[in-house]
Amino acid sequence: MKLAGRLGWAAALATIVLVVLLSISKLSTARAIAIWLVVLTALTLVALIRHSRASRGPEPTSRFEQAFQKPKTKIAPPEEFLRMDREIVLGIADADHAHRRLLPLLRSATAARLAASHGLELDRRPEAARTLLGDEVWELLRPDRPAPADRHGPGLRREQIAAVIERVESL
Repeated sequence: MKLAGRLGWAAALATIVLVVLLSISKLSTARAIAIWLVVLTALTLVALIRHSRASRGPEPTSRFEQAFQKPKTKIAPPEEFLRMDREIVLGIADADHAHRRLLPLLRSATAARLAASHGLELDRRPEAARTLLGDEVWELLRPDRPAPADRHGPGLRREQIAAVIERVESL
């Protein structure tokens, strides 16, 4: 409701109070009008205060109320996840990083998965590992993979990394 509407209702209510006060015979007219003015002023002030609060928007919570609220903490991803994500991004961007850092990490994860799932050591039985991994994944993960010709060229493609991860997870 707008301010003018609120003030109109306040004036109407104050006038009703004045009529009731004037109908009481023990009260003088001057005193009834004084009471009417006080009531009208109080109702006008209440309407103005409500209007100013409504125009300011929601009231901020006090520090006392904030102390009882649960703190909103952001759950950070695990550090190991962030490290692997960084290695993948750098392995895509730089061939030397992919050869020296990313592929050894993928190779060690694959070796652990092969040992746990199939009792197979990657370095001791490379032909069995190649059979399980497939030729494309094996070419990326083989221990004797040569260094890239252009060390500063682009690294692995995102699809290659995804294929390795999917294959290792399926073991």
